Amino acid sequence: MKSMKSMTSMKSMKPMTLVPSRRTVASAALLALLLPLPLAAAGTSFAAAPSAAPSVVAAGPSAAGPESHRTTVELPRPTGRFAVGREDLHLVDRSRTDPWAGSGPRELMVTMRYPARHDTGRTTRYLTSEEARLLLVDRGLDQVIPVETLTGTLTGDRTGARPVAGRYPLIVLSPGFTVHRATLTALAEDLASRGYVVAAVDHAYESVGTAFPGGRVLRCLACEKVQGEEGYRTVSDTRSRDVSFLLDRLTGRSPAWRHAGLIDKSRIAMAGHSIGGASTAAAMAADHRIRAGINMDGGFSTPVPAAGLGGRPFMLLGAQQRGPGGNASWDRDWPLLDGWKRWITFADSGHFTFTDFPAIAEQLGLPDDEAPLPGARSVELTRRYVAAFFDQHLRGSPQPVLDGPSPDAPEVRFHTP
Repeated sequence: MKSMKSMTSMKSMKPMTLVPSRRTVASAALLALLLPLPLAAAGTSFAAAPSAAPSVVAAGPSAAGPESHRTTVELPRPTGRFAVGREDLHLVDRSRTDPWAGSGPRELMVTMRYPARHDTGRTTRYLTSEEARLLLVDRGLDQVIPVETLTGTLTGDRTGARPVAGRYPLIVLSPGFTVHRATLTALAEDLASRGYVVAAVDHAYESVGTAFPGGRVLRCLACEKVQGEEGYRTVSDTRSRDVSFLLDRLTGRSPAWRHAGLIDKSRIAMAGHSIGGASTAAAMAADHRIRAGINMDGGFSTPVPAAGLGGRPFMLLGAQQRGPGGNASWDRDWPLLDGWKRWITFADSGHFTFTDFPAIAEQLGLPDDEAPLPGARSVELTRRYVAAFFDQHLRGSPQPVLDGPSPDAPEVRFHTP
């Protein structure tokens, strides 16, 4: 069986050249699109931009593709005591012109997850058919893998689920560049099951395809315009403003979410993957409502301010190569983190270890030779350390797992530059 590394060349192969079974081919092709691509700028770890394409397409039936063959995969179940409710929000900031479109207001799509009652609500899709199709087309895999492989991924959240009354800390999650907010589903669901409200954000025109109301699917205009380190700083600074707007709409006088009463306004934090991690530090620097933050394997495209983050806690959670000397921006900004801080990496991990992708890859039976940490273990460790960080800093519950190496987690490295 081929490794994930060898699949990076599959984009240029014609379907007729593939001789393994359809399930094996589809699995390998899916993993090709999940691999981290070349770095866009020094000190960053962001996915490469897709091919230029229209910024908006009509959502509709998938184009003719491979013969339908469902390969059912399921994300690891949430570990907390609550069921997980889900609701999607469309937010419009009319005070800002979208920086990528150059016209119209700035828009966000947000998936809210919250502690819910068991046996209420209904299941939903991981991605819409059009979002999944565009992701496959962007990687040249639409004739190789069925859309259903992505849309049919089983999750643990339910729309319309009845919330469990209470006041819960709020955590904002921001995904990597070009990828959908759904890529952080396993983490978001687990946090909600542990008693957090979680807002996962898609920032308009920054993914290869995100469905918006009115039959629109917005494409990645930012991918066509961002160049060099200054371009990526624009992305993280823009996301910082997005997050402040989101907090205004969730915690203001007339909140946009019907269950906003669940949010404890005094306990707000943020985490992000890749450029979403860079955006976390940028958002904290700009908005003091955010009490703590985590950067999951993203270079600091917006530098941490020389004055620090006001003593607020921050954690760097990185792939194996992210130890000291492995990323210039982490080495540069580590001394500027002026509160409680940790620098943690996982052995045998890669850029997407902190997302859903390793769990999907494992179930499809194709390992990554360069990041052999098993998918289920990737999810388990990410959930453990992210939840411990927020439990300690939003709930005041000391977490010994954050104090140093643990016998039951030999993959975890603590760095003290």
